[in-house]
This record gives sequence, structure tokens and C-alpha cells, in this order.
Amino acid sequence: QLQLVVSGGGLVQPGGSLRLSCAASGFTLDYYTIGWFRQAPGKEREGVSCISSSGDSTNYRDSVKGRFTISRDNAKNTVYLQMNSLKPEDTGVYLCSASPSRCDWSFYYLGMDYWGSETTLTVSS
Repeated sequence: QLQLVVSGGGLVQPGGSLRLSCAASGFTLDYYTIGWFRQAPGKEREGVSCISSSGDSTNYRDSVKGRFTISRDNAKNTVYLQMNSLKPEDTGVYLCSASPSRCDWSFYYLGMDYWGSETTLTVSS
């Protein structure tokens, strides 16, 4: 079965850190740009970050630049999103996606080959 499994969400206090994982099963991530998306309650889904298949190119939405870091370990068939200095506005449902498209601002508006499962991040004191 071809799937992306997301893990790592939870409850964290403002200023805290958390790492999300997006692991592929049934196929290799080597040839895919991987993106992270989130959807806050009552808001539309938005792109957060992406990383190219080689890992050489990354992209971040402005509100997470300097706080979030995306990385990948193709040997483990997994992409990570390290989130530091978390804010309440980071709260939402997070999911990952895979596409052969390049990683830049346009990535988030293109069709995806795969969508991952969801995990919930709550940033609250």
C-alpha cells in the first residue's frame, strides 16, 4: 500500500519545539519534492514548507522562516519538519504531500501525487 504516514504532533507550550515526521511506505521518496501543509481551525489549508528531492532546495512561508526547518533522510524514506519557537498561531492540523514538481512558492498550488495522514499540533499554555 502506497502511503505517507505523519507523526509527531501534540500539545506544546508557546516557545516550545516539536518535530514532525513524514514517512513513506510502499514507494521511495527519492524522486519527490515533499511539502508540509497545515490547516488551522476555521481557516483554509496553507503551505508551510517544501524540500526538493535532493534536499538542495527548500522553501518556507514567511511566518515560519527562522523557526521551522525541513529536512529529509532518503535512506530512511522520511522527511522531517523541526518546529522551534512555536506560537499559538502555529496550531492546526499538519500533513505532508509528495509531488515531482520543483520546490518553490508554486509547489503548494499544484496537484500532489500523494497526501499523507494528519497530525494535530496545539500550541497553548
